[in-house]
Amino acid sequence: MDTSTRYLRQTTLPGFGSRGQDALTSARVLVIGAGGLGSSVLPALAAAGVGTLGIIDDDTVEASNLHRQYLHGEADISRSKVASAVDTIAALNSAVTVIAHTERLTSANALELFANYDLVIDGSDNFPTRYLANDAAALTGIPLVWGAVSQYAGQAGVCWAARGPQYRDLFPTPPPAGSVLSCADGGVLPTVCAVIGAILATETIKLLTGIGDPLLGRVTTFNALTGGFREIAYERDTTAAPITELIDYDVFCGVAPVSDTVTATELAAELGSPASSSSSSASAPSSAFADRVDDALSTPRRRVNLLDVREPWEVQVAHLPGALVIPLGSLGAELEQGIADLDPSQPVVVFCHHGVRSETALALLHSHGYTAARHLEGGIDAWSRAVDPAIARY
Repeated sequence: MDTSTRYLRQTTLPGFGSRGQDALTSARVLVIGAGGLGSSVLPALAAAGVGTLGIIDDDTVEASNLHRQYLHGEADISRSKVASAVDTIAALNSAVTVIAHTERLTSANALELFANYDLVIDGSDNFPTRYLANDAAALTGIPLVWGAVSQYAGQAGVCWAARGPQYRDLFPTPPPAGSVLSCADGGVLPTVCAVIGAILATETIKLLTGIGDPLLGRVTTFNALTGGFREIAYERDTTAAPITELIDYDVFCGVAPVSDTVTATELAAELGSPASSSSSSASAPSSAFADRVDDALSTPRRRVNLLDVREPWEVQVAHLPGALVIPLGSLGAELEQGIADLDPSQPVVVFCHHGVRSETALALLHSHGYTAARHLEGGIDAWSRAVDPAIARY
């Protein structure tokens, strides 16, 4: 295809020209996440002619992704998100080189990965990765364009340690684990991802070509319910300790260690699940297993107490029979007063939607003497996939 024609509508822009297009063609950009934000960012940058796009993500496509993750279609369900994204970009612009990193960004691989790119876009959905991305970008000296979405709102900004404030200057400490709902737990309006993703792509093009005024020292917030934008300025914290190395970001963000967890199949065995229910292809009637769970939970000396820390509306969508329901926001106060239906001497398994809020709940339980408490890895969603497919996924 004639590239002079393909990119004509942007090369004719004042201040852009062939020099701007050449800058995009030679650029190497790493995108963290091929989910909601990545689904807007990656096609936009590929269409604009960014020469090399790296994608890092270790997740697979689920049906619940499709309402906002436009990189993927129904045929991609259960595929690697990175593999699906590579195919979509190839169909959109065959001149773009795509580098697939089907793995999770960690402190062990971040510096080596970042060193191979000119700019990084953080479209992740968790705070440990956001702080990791900030610190790795600072140590490698490259700009970081970041965004976040939740429910009806989103925000976006630019960090470049050599030229302005960083993410740590805006958010010196992470919020309490589980206090900010992820898209999986709190929901998200798909168009919010599109709006914030478009801003991320725009900031990236500005930084690569030198046009405009990037969002350094400023964060843009968008509220879909009002249709309004708001800008917040912030400055570098000159008293903060310099970043000298990458750390354990799960510990920094207060994420509970993966010990004290139980898988869905392990919990099913403890509750007396029929053997055939240990697979997502189980054919045993859901009602029969539900009765057995009820029996296991109603005995005077219960082997396992189930604690559901989701919101009431979520419990209406899907629930485990016999579970005590206390939303995470109320759990601390309830523990202070003492929960009559929860015996510290008995094993407790706490669960939520995907296992994020239950990690925070687990720490609360441990601090109040529930030393036998565990949390369900993957939450009720994992239970539906591995044990009882009749339980609705949402």
